[in-house]
Order: sequence, then structure tokens, then C-alpha cells
Amino acid sequence: MSTELLFRDDAYLRSCAAVVVAAGERGFETDRTVFYPAGGGQPGDSGALVRADGTSLRIVDTRKGEAPDGVVHVVEEGAALPAPGERVTLELDWERRYAHMRIHTCLHVLSCVVVAPVTGGNIAADRGRLDFDIDMSLLDAARIEDELNALIGRAIGTETVWITDDEMAARPELVKTMSVKPPRGAGRVRLLRIEGIDLQPCGGTHVRNIGEIGRVKVLRIRNEGRRNRRVEIGFA
Repeated sequence: MSTELLFRDDAYLRSCAAVVVAAGERGFETDRTVFYPAGGGQPGDSGALVRADGTSLRIVDTRKGEAPDGVVHVVEEGAALPAPGERVTLELDWERRYAHMRIHTCLHVLSCVVVAPVTGGNIAADRGRLDFDIDMSLLDAARIEDELNALIGRAIGTETVWITDDEMAARPELVKTMSVKPPRGAGRVRLLRIEGIDLQPCGGTHVRNIGEIGRVKVLRIRNEGRRNRRVEIGFA
């Protein structure tokens, strides 16, 4: 069953009421959620399920389900799962999610400082990285850090926009990532726009204004193979 993905419209929602629709193995699905399932280099959210009697169940991970937009909330091993039909409240580990939002948005900005095809990426709560198909000699840590912080300091708002599959097919230059292609077949594709800086397909969660990222630093740059030059950034 598909899940209503509340984070798509408002990544700042920290909790929501929901109804359990399925449960099995170590996970359960609900009719709606604020939890982001792991994908596109962004980790799945963690948090808690709160029952009507006030007791809670720890959610340790969130993953994509089998159905389109399906979301499975994974609980601790050995925990008793909620029953289908049960009305619950889902509460995010907000500090962790917000850190992911800041890092994820920062990687969008990084992709505009290092102008090269992106071959991979990953997000954590304190750092993130992008891999580029670029000559190592073109990557200068001090320059990247200065330009990245200069753009962040402009404090420009972000915006989610949608285009049709046909519009996406007509604008292949919007796709920067070589390893992850935007999903097709649903009729439309979700983009993140940072006016004057970036516009590219992305299904993740982001901050409303890039100024929220704060200052960052280049942690390291290293060679990860013939076509991978890794730039890792973290909060300053």
C-alpha cells in the first residue's frame, strides 16, 4: 500500500497521527508518515511510535516498501509490532533529521561549486560527500570551502517544484548524478530549486533556506578510483 509522504510537502513536520495498515518481520507500514525512507544517499529516519496509552516503540530505521511510495518503519529487534488498524503517533528524532536536511542541501550547493558529473554521494548527521568525475588537480580544498561558504552566506530560499516526465526527458542537463537517475513513470518528477544556484531532481528533505546550513569545511579530498574524486564536507 502506498503511504502519504508528508515530508514531501513539509520537511519540518516532526510528528503526525497515523493508522497502521500492515506489520511483519521487524517493520510496520502506516497510511501516512513524516519518516523519510533511506534513498538517494540520505539515511532513513529514526524516532518513535507512540500508542494511545502513552507507551512508545523505538523506530531505528525507515526503508522503502514494495508498493510505490510504500514506507516501512523498522523497530528494534524483539519489539512487539503494532497491529493493523491501530491509531498511533509517529515522532521523528528531529535533531538527526534536521542535520540530514542541512547536509543534503549543502551537497546541492557543493555540486554547483565543483562543476562535474556526480558519480556518487552519501549523507550522515555530521558530514556528507560527493564523488565527481573530474581531474584531481582541479580540486582545491581551500577554494571549494571558500566558494561553498560564500554561497551559503547568501541565505537563498529553496523551493520544491514538479515537472512532467516529458519535460524531464527534454531537459537531460538537469540530471547531475550518474549513479542515481530520477524516478520515471509516475507522470511527474520532483526538483529542488535554489534560485540562481541549483535546479535538479531530488526526492530528499532540505532546509527552507541555505543559510540554515551554517558554515562548513572541507574535511578531505581523495582519489576513489578512475572516475571518482571524493569531496567530503562537514559542519565547521
